[in-house]
Amino acid sequence: MKSLEIPYEEDRTRSYRFFEILPGALSWLLLSLPFLLSLVNVTAAAFFILAYILIYFIRSIAVDIRALSGYKTMREHAKIDWNELLYEVEVGEVSDAQAKRPQWHYDNLLRLSVQPSIVKPTQLYHAVIIATANESRDVLEPTIQSVVNSQYDTKKVIFILAYEERGGERVALQAKQLVKEYKRYFYHAEAIMHPSGMPGEVIGKGGNVTYAGRQLQTYLEKQGIDPLNVVVTTLDSDNRPDKKYFSALSYLYTVAPDPVRASYQPLPMFTNNIWDAPAPMRVIATGNNFFYIVLTQRPHLERNFSAHAQSMRALIDMDFWSVRTIVEDGHHFWRSYFRYDGDYRVYPLSIPIYQDAVLAETYLKTIKAQFKQLRRWTYGASDIAYIVNQGFIKKNKVPRADLTFKFLRTLEGHVNWAAGSLLLAFAAFIPLLINPQSYTANVLPLIVSRIQTFGLLGISSSLFVALKTLPPRPTRYKRHRSLFMLLQWIYLPLTTIAFGSFAALNSQTRLMFGWYLTKFDVTQKSVKK
Repeated sequence: MKSLEIPYEEDRTRSYRFFEILPGALSWLLLSLPFLLSLVNVTAAAFFILAYILIYFIRSIAVDIRALSGYKTMREHAKIDWNELLYEVEVGEVSDAQAKRPQWHYDNLLRLSVQPSIVKPTQLYHAVIIATANESRDVLEPTIQSVVNSQYDTKKVIFILAYEERGGERVALQAKQLVKEYKRYFYHAEAIMHPSGMPGEVIGKGGNVTYAGRQLQTYLEKQGIDPLNVVVTTLDSDNRPDKKYFSALSYLYTVAPDPVRASYQPLPMFTNNIWDAPAPMRVIATGNNFFYIVLTQRPHLERNFSAHAQSMRALIDMDFWSVRTIVEDGHHFWRSYFRYDGDYRVYPLSIPIYQDAVLAETYLKTIKAQFKQLRRWTYGASDIAYIVNQGFIKKNKVPRADLTFKFLRTLEGHVNWAAGSLLLAFAAFIPLLINPQSYTANVLPLIVSRIQTFGLLGISSSLFVALKTLPPRPTRYKRHRSLFMLLQWIYLPLTTIAFGSFAALNSQTRLMFGWYLTKFDVTQKSVKK
């Protein structure tokens, strides 16, 4: 089998290091261009700034439209009886001619009548791996309960609680006790300890779920269960699947033309504790919800994120997840993509898995935890060197056009993550700072201000989606808390820069100088009662 792992630091070639440096170098270059161009030619600087902001503005309009479309899809899928659709896939026909079904369901049934599904719904098992490091029972138990309360037969679900040895005796006892209490609901339940200090591993989730996945493989072999008939969902300790998640995932897996060469990405919604989190964290959380709702309408840009599902057969093929990166979820897309020579896709699933917004014991600890979480996410820029190494340097059969498109979009996304917000906020004032007597430099902030004012109208769609996806207000909060949910958006420029651009610049600058992140900073979870 081809090597899919990230090379160790000492094995990284000059070309690999060049592409580790590239995203940070481009981000800093983009940020410096308004200064450099203003020194040389103020008109050129103004043209660059206006062009960048206009492109950003046009793209934001498309994003707003897709957000509304994605929200509509999410609402429609929430009303579907997925178990009924599963039954019809099993028997090959619509059970009730008078019932209203989505058109895509009829299309799937027609296709399956010619090309039968590889896995029948009645043959399917689910495996759920919940990864925990040091989280309390108050965080973990609601996640397990959400799986138990699914509108799906949990006697077809294998439950694994993957815990860390480094968590100590409390975590070990907690994991064993939870499995003992809930095992009666599942086909099989097991607590699996990931030993600390395993050679070649960074401290992170990847090593934990990979160790659990290998134990699951052994169990399936003993039971004689075909890995093709098992779809594995990985959950963080605070990830609570919607009650329709397993039924919808079963449908998608059994109608997929090739269920192995695909992963299945549910909709992350950071709403578990949204009413409890501080306002800046609420803005970040709802912004993330908005972003992932948009992605459901752009499946060609979907990547694995946080909770996701994949065939056990595929996981065995690629030796599970990477144990050498702290961003094992997003990196796993590329691992799968190169394992199957580009014949791999991510199917979006518009059914939520509810997650926590960042919330620690104190306000300052919450801010620190939020920055570390975003820094970990933006450290996905480390994949750029991996893409080049696996796709352009090593021999493979990946289609070059598709690879080039994906590489450029990934690079552009990380550079804009670091530089975009800062350019939008401050670039228009730089020519004026350097050329105060220039008419062009004086009029530029006014033009940009008009564009930005018009662009604020697009926030209405963000507000609509954010408010419509809020869970009910807890009774411990008065009505004025709802008003704060609107007023909180004044934090948007601050959170976008402080927790978006600065986190991305931190990650990319670390990669430039070889200051690698080799430890997964577990986001602290606190529960308000």
